[in-house]
Amino acid sequence: MSSFRSEPILWIHVAGLATLPVFLVLCLLFLSVGEPFLPVWMELFLVAAIGILPLLWMQLRRPFYIFALLGIALKPENLTERQRKILYLVNTKLNRILALVAAILSVWMLWYLYQIAPLVANTAKFLPQWRSLGLLFAGLAFLASNLFLQIPVSVMRILVTNDTEFAAIEPLSLENIKQDFTILGVRVNQILPRLLQSLFKVNTDS
Repeated sequence: MSSFRSEPILWIHVAGLATLPVFLVLCLLFLSVGEPFLPVWMELFLVAAIGILPLLWMQLRRPFYIFALLGIALKPENLTERQRKILYLVNTKLNRILALVAAILSVWMLWYLYQIAPLVANTAKFLPQWRSLGLLFAGLAFLASNLFLQIPVSVMRILVTNDTEFAAIEPLSLENIKQDFTILGVRVNQILPRLLQSLFKVNTDS
């Protein structure tokens, strides 16, 4: 019997962590656009409000449904028992604590980016030098970076779960899944081709 760690979607979400530096660099560039016209705390609050609060609220209230990818989501009724057990681990108190820790880390990263933004101002000269627009796009880039931080953190907690603990988990009901998770994207019967699923199974079991 294959381990729950052979679920391909788990590793795809973890791999998304690699895009985090890209979006942080974009956020840095946009923060360097134009001359500040608001107090530092207000600019930081605006970017953080866009980039952190929506995702943190989602993870605390109705966590992201991880069986979704690039605008498509696996229909909850098509989930296997093992996948419904995995979702149980997503919606736990520990994962909420990890979401808060990730948000605090994000605030620190934003503060650091804001401090060094003037150093890359010349690099961003090709962009329109409208500060308000720069802050908006900085917030959106920061939102993307937080998405690729929050979701992998949530998934990595699942991957370190003890096999015995996982075996004892009661699978979530279909009603609880629909009620307790944020399901984004068009709902489909299958996300990944069976061949790709088999390759992940072989790699993780070996």
